Amino acid sequence: MAAVQAQQGDLLKMTHRENWQVQHEKLHIKHRNHEAMHAEMVLILIATLLVAQIVLVQWKQRHCRSYNLVTLLQMWVVPLYFTIKLYWWRFLSTWGMFSVITSYVIFRATRKPLSGRTPRMVYKWFLLIYKLSYAVGVIGYLAIMFTMFGFNVFFRIKAEDSMDVGVIMLFYGLYYGVMGRDFAEICSDYMASTIGYYNVGGMPSRSLRDDICAVCGQKIFVDVDEEGIIEDTYQLSCNHIFHEFCIRGWCIVGKKQTCPYCNEKVDLKRMLNNPWERTHMLYGQLLDWLRYLVAWQPIIIGIVHGINFSLGLE
Repeated sequence: MAAVQAQQGDLLKMTHRENWQVQHEKLHIKHRNHEAMHAEMVLILIATLLVAQIVLVQWKQRHCRSYNLVTLLQMWVVPLYFTIKLYWWRFLSTWGMFSVITSYVIFRATRKPLSGRTPRMVYKWFLLIYKLSYAVGVIGYLAIMFTMFGFNVFFRIKAEDSMDVGVIMLFYGLYYGVMGRDFAEICSDYMASTIGYYNVGGMPSRSLRDDICAVCGQKIFVDVDEEGIIEDTYQLSCNHIFHEFCIRGWCIVGKKQTCPYCNEKVDLKRMLNNPWERTHMLYGQLLDWLRYLVAWQPIIIGIVHGINFSLGLE
């Protein structure tokens, strides 16, 4: 009994990293001489990943809307479960603030009739989330590179501390980037159907004056060739004119590649005339990968654990 208490006292005196190393060594000792069972578990994992990937791809191709809604719900709920379980209160506070404001924005975007100020408010909020998540993600990535090249030594920062900060910031940036894009798409779909400038057939259901923006429904005061003080006016290839802020929010944040008025295809390359903005496309692909890892990877791992448990592979 005294030996057990002494061992527990030694564990309490250890740092978190030393304690983790001890537990890791015990795990290796426990699983020694079980190579055949480990190989079977690896095969089960690979087979489950392949089957799950095929099912998800087919689901997305055949029923894209339901797939996106279920994925978004899991993206919203799964991190909350781990946050409460692991006591990540910092993430829980940011998650709660984001959820409250976004819920209000979605509520405003789904009202009928739609207020004339709602579209601009919606795009401002999600563009802010997009820019913040992009900046935080880049800073997190730079912090990781900063640590990998050993620059933390010059500032007397522990490698594990700077790496933890980098990983956390990168996750924050990517996670809220995914959530912002998906909720922005939902809001833009609702507003497009509520504004009703075009129907399923692609033809405008009502006319629009030349000096009205089809996204926010507000008057355009700056000409296309004139430089504005706050924002400029942008003209698409279909010759319809919008506030630049509105149409960039519609196309980039809301992932819409059609004109809000006539539903004609929009050339994003024309809009992304700033070379620094071309990274947005690559960033969007990275967010899609994170969506899969956060939403579906825990579900797949849970299925693998269930299969292993049913087969007696512990």
